[in-house]
Amino acid sequence: MTDTRDLALAARAWPFEEARKLLERTKGQAPDKGYVLFETGYGPSGLPHIGTFGEVARTSMVRHAFAAMSDIETRLFAFSDDMDGLRKVPDNVPNQEMLAEHLHKPLTRVPDPFGTHESFGHHNNARLCAFLDDFGFEYEFKSSTECYASGEFDAALLAVLQHYEEVRNAVLPTLGPERRATYSPFLPVSPKTGHVLQVPIDEVRPDAGTVIYTDPNDGARMETPVTGGACKLQWKADWAMRWHALGVDYEMSGKDLIDSVKLSSKICRILGSRPPEGFNYELFLDEKGEKISKSRGNGLSVEEWLAYAPPDSLALFMFQKPRAAKRLYFDVIPRAVDDWLTFLGKYEAEDSARRLENPAWHIHSGTPPREDAHLPFNILLNLAGVANADDKEVLWGFIGRYAPNASPETDPILDSLAGYAIRYYQDFVKPNKKYRAPTDMERAALEDLVAELEKLPKGASAEEIQTQVYEVGKRHEFESLRDFFKACYEILLGQDQGPRLGSFIALYGIEETITLIRRALAGEDLGA
Repeated sequence: MTDTRDLALAARAWPFEEARKLLERTKGQAPDKGYVLFETGYGPSGLPHIGTFGEVARTSMVRHAFAAMSDIETRLFAFSDDMDGLRKVPDNVPNQEMLAEHLHKPLTRVPDPFGTHESFGHHNNARLCAFLDDFGFEYEFKSSTECYASGEFDAALLAVLQHYEEVRNAVLPTLGPERRATYSPFLPVSPKTGHVLQVPIDEVRPDAGTVIYTDPNDGARMETPVTGGACKLQWKADWAMRWHALGVDYEMSGKDLIDSVKLSSKICRILGSRPPEGFNYELFLDEKGEKISKSRGNGLSVEEWLAYAPPDSLALFMFQKPRAAKRLYFDVIPRAVDDWLTFLGKYEAEDSARRLENPAWHIHSGTPPREDAHLPFNILLNLAGVANADDKEVLWGFIGRYAPNASPETDPILDSLAGYAIRYYQDFVKPNKKYRAPTDMERAALEDLVAELEKLPKGASAEEIQTQVYEVGKRHEFESLRDFFKACYEILLGQDQGPRLGSFIALYGIEETITLIRRALAGEDLGA
């Protein structure tokens, strides 16, 4: 068998393409710090959102791909910019009036509006770590506040001070005239108000490690060290300083930050370091096609996705087409689940080279679970509807007939999908169902379908059933088979799209399907 490393070096999946950048960067040798450092950034001015998860998931995929190519140790820092000043009150948190009283203070000095943590920053950091832990990510949490206050950034901050004019001149062309007149990379933290001050710097003293500014409240001339947390940097300079201080080798970011990456990379070089490798992913859009924002709370949260689908389906959504803008709303969940099941189903039969291209390898760090029932989520959703199920035990009564060797104990994935399907059906499918009566032509076709189903032997396979369904559709004067299937879905399921009918009937039962069709032909309200 060809060695996995050789296969990884030739694999085309995007995490391997990214990992090869790091192989070229390191020339196969560990950096002086002894490891390759991956980093993800989080701005805790709002609650963690699904884009934050996506960045960690994708970065972890690249890290795993690199580990398949190299023996060099790796680490992943999940970095929180929690020393940023609170610029505005998020829309989706309680006690907004209280928060408004603490605007401009570092997030780790703003009281927690939820009342559970030391500060708003600490609360949001805990939320970040909780969901990263829930997903089993291997990472190390880094707090900007701690890095500044502990002195970990001191040497890098003094380097920025030594190169003050070079750093400033790199940033100035990107600013408007008003900002350009007062810009400084250093933001003093006021010892009087605790605010992060965006004020002009009157004088820099590199030898003393200090800057001098005028207090905007009382006009006093203030001298403050740039080290020890007495100052922080404007964010583009801060990003570059962090890369330099920590020795970051890889960090990806959103497409909206392309210009910021270029500027921070320039500053990083001024400080004497090589900027990290990485790529720019496209942004997620909400149901209206607008960019998802952590402060607005639009789009989906991680918790909302996980209420209706397994975490692996969310990881697949992050893996697929990272450079394409994607709508991220509740209606994408069923397709993501079925795609995940499809890739799991293919994995077992694939050779070693194909497995490395399969998203399941990247989602599950090289060891995907077995899923033997291969029952699509879309079919479970429709089964939940026709069976009026509010408990997954009801679904298992049908599943056991379709897959007699399956059980909740032996098929935990299928068991969890049954629960997710009921919940998703009740909340999103059922409220939007619209049944209609058949036309005369459709009535004749459905009566014909009943006759053909009655002829089938007990235990007929999904393929045998599907063949008869096709034959019925072709015998009647529909413009296309697609119109026949659409009519079946609208009349029997109350929706214009649906599952493969052969598989659905095999699962629901031939007799049960005949009864369902007869109820529809009799004019019963199937949605009642």
